[in-house]
Amino acid sequence: MTGLWLVLSSMMVSLQLSTGSFPKPLSAQEEQHYLRLSAQGDLEARNILIERNLRLVAHIMKKYYAQSADQEDLISIGTIGLIKGVTTFDASKGARLATYAARCVENEILMHFRSQRKSSQDVSLSDYIETGTDGAALSLMDVVGDEGELWETVDRKDTIKRILLSVDTFLT
Repeated sequence: MTGLWLVLSSMMVSLQLSTGSFPKPLSAQEEQHYLRLSAQGDLEARNILIERNLRLVAHIMKKYYAQSADQEDLISIGTIGLIKGVTTFDASKGARLATYAARCVENEILMHFRSQRKSSQDVSLSDYIETGTDGAALSLMDVVGDEGELWETVDRKDTIKRILLSVDTFLT
């Protein structure tokens, strides 16, 4: 159910971005009213809170927008943060929804950037590092060595380690 809502919300945001308009923000009284209803489990009230705070997502996204990231992706990711913020907001703590939700949106966007940076440093042994003029591709595994040599080296080191441990145990 939540996954479906995330997809629908992201599509809704994309449509609203293409038209260039967002729903008007809620007044403080309206926000309190919908927060009370949402706390009681009213999904329609929760949806209204999300829809009326989409402008916040666009504002925060502009702060982090970079050429390497797609604007629509950041809006979708920010919307997920907004949904989490509206869902977990506790009005009894004294903070405004926009303040809390803005932090959730920022955190979601920053998590996205961190995961991108982490995955961009991953290297696979099957990655191609060069393609010859004859069309033959050279992978990292070809340069490192073949699998047999690698296992022989590991086995040899393990055997030496066991021999040294045995010598230390039985000889003074």
